[in-house]
Amino acid sequence: MREGTGIAPPEPRKLRPRSVAAQVFALQLLVLLLLAVLSDVTLVYETRSQAVRRARDQALAVAAGFASSPGVATALKSRNPTAVLQPQAEEARRTAGVDFVVVLSRDGVRYTDARPDLIGKRASGDFSRALAGESYTELFMGAPTDSVRAVVPVTDADATVVGIVTAGQEIGTVSSTFYRQLPLLAAVAAGSLASATGAAWLVSRRLRRQTHGLGPTEVTRMYEHHDAVLHAAREGVLVVGEGGRLSLVNDEARRLLHLPADAEQRSLSDLGLPSSMVRLLASEQSVDDAVQPVGGRLLAVSVRRTDRGASGPSGAVATLRDTTELRALAGRVDVARARLELLYRASSEIGSTLDVVRTAAELADLVVPQFADVVTVDLFEPVLRGDEPAPDVASSLRRVAVRGAVETWPWHEVGSRSEYRSAEQPGQTTEGGGTVLVSDLAQSQDWRRPDPEGAQRVLQLGYHSLIAVPLRARGVVLGVVMFWRGSRSPFQPDDVSPAEELTARAAVCIDNARRFTREHATAVSLQRSLLPQGLPPQDAVEVAHRYLPAQSGVAGDWFDAIPLSGARVALVVGDVVGHGLQAAATMGRLRTAVLNFSALDLPPEELLFHLDQLVELLDAAHQAGSEEHTVTGATLLYAVYDPTNGRCVIGCAGHPPPALVLPDGQVKFVDVPTNLPLGLGGVPFQTAEIDIPQGSRLVLYTNGLVESRSRNTAAGMELLRSVLARTEPGCESTCSTVIDAMVPDRPYDDVALLVAATRRFPAEDMAQWDVPSDFAAVGAVRAQCMRQLESWGLGDMDFTTELILSELITNAIRYGVPPVTVRLLRHHVLICEVRDASSTAPRVVQASEFDEGGRGLFLVAQLADRWGVRYTRHGKVIWTEQSLAQDQHPRVAI
Repeated sequence: MREGTGIAPPEPRKLRPRSVAAQVFALQLLVLLLLAVLSDVTLVYETRSQAVRRARDQALAVAAGFASSPGVATALKSRNPTAVLQPQAEEARRTAGVDFVVVLSRDGVRYTDARPDLIGKRASGDFSRALAGESYTELFMGAPTDSVRAVVPVTDADATVVGIVTAGQEIGTVSSTFYRQLPLLAAVAAGSLASATGAAWLVSRRLRRQTHGLGPTEVTRMYEHHDAVLHAAREGVLVVGEGGRLSLVNDEARRLLHLPADAEQRSLSDLGLPSSMVRLLASEQSVDDAVQPVGGRLLAVSVRRTDRGASGPSGAVATLRDTTELRALAGRVDVARARLELLYRASSEIGSTLDVVRTAAELADLVVPQFADVVTVDLFEPVLRGDEPAPDVASSLRRVAVRGAVETWPWHEVGSRSEYRSAEQPGQTTEGGGTVLVSDLAQSQDWRRPDPEGAQRVLQLGYHSLIAVPLRARGVVLGVVMFWRGSRSPFQPDDVSPAEELTARAAVCIDNARRFTREHATAVSLQRSLLPQGLPPQDAVEVAHRYLPAQSGVAGDWFDAIPLSGARVALVVGDVVGHGLQAAATMGRLRTAVLNFSALDLPPEELLFHLDQLVELLDAAHQAGSEEHTVTGATLLYAVYDPTNGRCVIGCAGHPPPALVLPDGQVKFVDVPTNLPLGLGGVPFQTAEIDIPQGSRLVLYTNGLVESRSRNTAAGMELLRSVLARTEPGCESTCSTVIDAMVPDRPYDDVALLVAATRRFPAEDMAQWDVPSDFAAVGAVRAQCMRQLESWGLGDMDFTTELILSELITNAIRYGVPPVTVRLLRHHVLICEVRDASSTAPRVVQASEFDEGGRGLFLVAQLADRWGVRYTRHGKVIWTEQSLAQDQHPRVAI
């Protein structure tokens, strides 16, 4: 009480939770508001997009029509295109209703414009696509104003682009149409929201009456209790209402009392129960654990009245417990022990390999006969390829494993395909997320539909029950496992759990194997994409090759055949340490580096030196980035064959030596200095130079060909020698014979094989002269070269070749060191070579207008298709290549 007043303070009011109806109304209102906002945003965006699209289409039509108008191309070639085209462009702009129609030169200079002050100025933007002959539209942001414009090339009769037409509308013009529609969109949205709010209020009012104003917590708790009593409780529960009618019965009570499906709302006396049981349930007294025999079971029955004065319904609640199950408890313990032992074995025996089919077979081998008489495993087709089955996409199943007491399973054999169909039946699907239990095959029809004849044979063999469990890993179904029984008791609901656990263990292992298969396929695809897709034709050699990826993972083996100057060819085989995608990517980097270094015509020892330095730089970058993969240890064999003299220079960096198959069939391994692998550095690279008789075969390979788990390198090389001695002369047949004889079906390492049959350059296609160190001798040598071209039937090339030789020979005499030699090679191209003893590097200079010299190599570069410099031990060679189809008097800008 307050002092001096005698009035007690009011008690604080308790905040009652909001009702379900109120929350539903608020949620509906929020959802409707979000939908209204999203729909308005979508309409606004679509309206603006349509305005822009219309502007694009209109601009393209105007620009294309004006560009193709008669006289436009002719006007662009006239002396004053503006005078002719400006009136036409303005008339087209006004007629079409666009903001501008602009005609540009090829350089982007405006010939016409809606704003005359811009005529003669360069337009903004990139018009390279139009100059290439492409018409397109774009949203242009820049001077003089932002716009939606179309760009169309103007072509003449020869399809040559002589100008560009742009037409379009400014952004402000396009947006004005869009802004005019906004009030209507807002009015529609407001009306829709008001209508939806009224409908939501009516729904919430109806819901409030049905839920008696209960809050969500009370409703959820009531549902959870009701659901637990009906389905999850292991005791039978019955609610008996007025007049002895059954108001509610849960699953356990229905099972114990063998009640029909329509038992609820029926009288107890109509349910076929013993009279003593009916009297006990209808009793007005409370009962504790009264034992009643029902259907061969002893049930402990307890009854409580539900009367709670005037507020509660009259009736009773009865609970039932099956005491007969205690007798079977000891037997269940033995069954549980056997199942635990089976699950323990599954953890160690399933997944011993990363092979999808083998893992499925391990599951089947484990389960039969301890758990089932027959087990079948079906996997989706994408899983066998390493892919993940796409949801909601139809895919067939392939049977990969069958184990059981029968020699031939009559219902889909191993390797057969079938469409994926669920075998679920009402009342038989367990809570295992798709697991299906069929306790009586004879009574069920759904499982027979894929193969009725095979299903009939299964029944004739005596099989009576099955459990079908989906192979699910990471939420994705990979296939289906079916457990069948015939010689033991039918499957029961208790058998579902161990079947699911065994399948779950196998699913994880199969998914790991699938992912490994996918990664392996990806690495193989990357490796093959980085390897040469087709070696260029070589006149110096005939080439054949093979590449086989490792079964356990792609390594970095690779090969190449690279054309060089002077009709020579470089043969390359390499091996990068490691396996997987990283090794394949590193292989691609090394192959690219070899291609680039080969373009410089470096000798093998210098090329290996530069590669060694590159590997050191790559490893330093890896270490700086804390990456584990390194390149050090990569091996390489680089051989340069010259068909003009049959000489081959071979450089090796830690790679197995090549084999040489002579024309008489004798096989020997070339004695090449091994050197250190790439990346170790510190020691100069040594090379070997050999003479190769015409018709010989040079065999380059990686260590995966000669090494295996069953033989060492020495034994492998001897085996290779014996195999090569028996091969046919052809390169393709040599590759096939070697691979078939030396590579197993599942190689543990990559194998790269390159076979090159050598050829000699015909003597009649070569000519060579020594040049005295006298400028007066240039004319005589040049005349001899021209006579040689005439004898080869290349007289139409004498003018160009004479200019090239004059410049090269003169430069060699002036800047080089004797002796000077000129050589011509008639190849698929005409090769001119001028050799001298100096190592000075020639370079192309840009001579000014009044310089008297400095244009020699510039002239050579203009006349020849290709040219370059090759350094030798005794000087350098400047070479050029000319196509045999050149004109007699080409035009050259000097």
